[in-house]
Amino acid sequence: MDHQLHFVQGLVLVTNRRVLSRAPDASWRSWAYQPGLAMHLYDHAGVGHLELLDSQGRLAHWCFTLACNLHAIRVVDQFQIHQTSCVSGEPPVLPEGHVCPSCKAPLAPDQDECPICTKVIHTPPSTWTLFRLWRFAKPYRGQLFAGLVLTLLGTAASLVPPYLAMPLMDEVLIPFQNGQHIEPMVVAGYLAGLFGAALLAWGLSWAKTYILALVSERIGADLRTTTYDHLLRMSLEYFGGKRTGDLMSRIGSESDRICVFLSLHLLDFASDVLMLVMTAVILISINPWLALVTLVPLPFIVWMIRSVRFRLQTGFEKIDRVWSAVTSVLADTIPGVRVVKAFAQEDRESARFREANKQNLAVNDRINKIWSVFAPSISLMTELGLLVVWGFGIWLVSKSEITVGVLMAFISYISRFYGRLDSMSRIVSVTEKSASAAKRIFDILDHVSSVPEPTQPVKLTHVQGRIELSDVSFRYGNREVNKGINLTINPGEMIGLVGHSGSGKSTLVNLICRFYDVSEGSIKVDGVDVRALPVADYRRHIGLVLQEPFLFFGTIAENIAYGKPHATRAEIIAAARAAHAHEFILRLAQGYDSMVGERGQGLSGGERQRISIARALLIDPRILILDEATSSVDSETEKEIQNALENLVKGRTTIAIAHRLSTLHRADRLVVLDRGQVVEVGTHDALMAAQGAYFNLYEAQARNMDVDMDDRSQVRLNDRKNDK
Repeated sequence: MDHQLHFVQGLVLVTNRRVLSRAPDASWRSWAYQPGLAMHLYDHAGVGHLELLDSQGRLAHWCFTLACNLHAIRVVDQFQIHQTSCVSGEPPVLPEGHVCPSCKAPLAPDQDECPICTKVIHTPPSTWTLFRLWRFAKPYRGQLFAGLVLTLLGTAASLVPPYLAMPLMDEVLIPFQNGQHIEPMVVAGYLAGLFGAALLAWGLSWAKTYILALVSERIGADLRTTTYDHLLRMSLEYFGGKRTGDLMSRIGSESDRICVFLSLHLLDFASDVLMLVMTAVILISINPWLALVTLVPLPFIVWMIRSVRFRLQTGFEKIDRVWSAVTSVLADTIPGVRVVKAFAQEDRESARFREANKQNLAVNDRINKIWSVFAPSISLMTELGLLVVWGFGIWLVSKSEITVGVLMAFISYISRFYGRLDSMSRIVSVTEKSASAAKRIFDILDHVSSVPEPTQPVKLTHVQGRIELSDVSFRYGNREVNKGINLTINPGEMIGLVGHSGSGKSTLVNLICRFYDVSEGSIKVDGVDVRALPVADYRRHIGLVLQEPFLFFGTIAENIAYGKPHATRAEIIAAARAAHAHEFILRLAQGYDSMVGERGQGLSGGERQRISIARALLIDPRILILDEATSSVDSETEKEIQNALENLVKGRTTIAIAHRLSTLHRADRLVVLDRGQVVEVGTHDALMAAQGAYFNLYEAQARNMDVDMDDRSQVRLNDRKNDK
């Protein structure tokens, strides 16, 4: 970009002998390597800057969008290598694995792959992923074993009726049809056996279904709880790359799918396997040759299952991803419906949802096309197998090698055999869906937080609030946000962080709160590195008041007591009084029991902010963070909030970020940041006298305020003229 930040065509090159630059007017400039030549890279307010300097000053300056930042990093990296080589006279040292072979981004010496260009590879889930669920099923192994025994007994009981039907046919029905006398007690015995077997099978089936359903629900609940707990312990960096709808889909619908698989389909599969094994044993015992004919369609069924399994794996994995895109549109639009309506973008959001739904439909259609061929083909194979058994059985009856009763029993067993075989083939679809769901959940559980808990935690019994930052640097992706920050904040001191937008103020606060870990250097509280402290224990000593306060759905009292759930009503009211919120709360219909809508709907911005201040006051933190706490309210509300903040900062180590510099008059010291570095530290009067970076910021803001005042005065003057 040019210096007016308009897009232009330009080029910067680094060779082994010089630096070249091609301007938008096609003119070329070059600078040979020499002692004192340096190249600096930084970004400011979302714009990248590349400078070439020598001992006399700046030789050239280029601006670019941060989309080109990777290339700029590589240019600076190569410049330093060849500059050092030309000055020293030694050949350039290019360490192995110095840059990524794909995007050419610099890599650390011990880094095997580039974290920037390595994409998330959507590999199809493996069915073996389901075995990882054993860690959740292990606590219920006793109930699972009981369910397995009941399944075995229930399957055995269901195989009794065909076996009793064989003598009933040969010894009762056929002789009776031929005019022979039959004993009523014999018939009653067979019928009683059939009834008893059916009743026993029903009872055992009910017991196993109930037990395994209870177990599967508990496994599903444990899975959801574990995943959610793990998600809450992830760093902010993880959530920055995820969509809310996708995470909600994984914890909700994916775990529910696994629960259904465990409670219903896995149980059916176990019953099917037992049925096949037991039926095969009975068939072989009745007639081995007829049993062998039964297996004719089995190789074709196995081949069909293998041929469609991979396509089903990839298909269901795509369905999960596309469905998460659909839920993500809902998660984006519904909370932001006010913005959608304000900009009249209902049609646009509706079109976005229709497009996501259309993709979901297309992926499901492809899977249904495969399944619509597969399932009927399996049924056809089993029907043909049954036809073969009928033909071969009739031939054996004609040869008097088996009786009609044996054939009928065989047909009854074989019908069950093929029915279970057909059911097992259909479970392929359910299994692959569940494997896909398990993979997406374990993707969360396998992710390690970038803010880990210490292996040997240090306990702070009483926090004084002394904060020391030593050579603190932080990189977010390929951007260096903070660099070499050294700062000591004494207990009870109030520090104001000022600087241009994008200078690294909020990032520095996030590092102190340990939402991120420093890339280099250390942050210590009372002499202890924050990385050695348990994360939750450390953050209990920090009160945070954000620019946009977040309130949960619930009562006013519940929101104030969020950081201290067991606070008494007296403590809640005292915190609200100190935050200057008590008066407006009492004006609400239900007072402290008034319900707050989602994200604080129904309250003004200043009211939400004062509840947020009361929430911070209630936990009585030793360290207080104020991140633009008054930037989004009017002047009258700002006065109320400032009064509340005066109560909040007393006796606490306070770090305040403010857009309006005039709001930091209570600060003991002001820390001026520029390009991620500390450039000035001092009181307001000292920094104004120095006429440095803070002086320029203050003067620029004062000029803008004067212009705003002049505009408002002109509006009032025009209104008076119109009235006259």
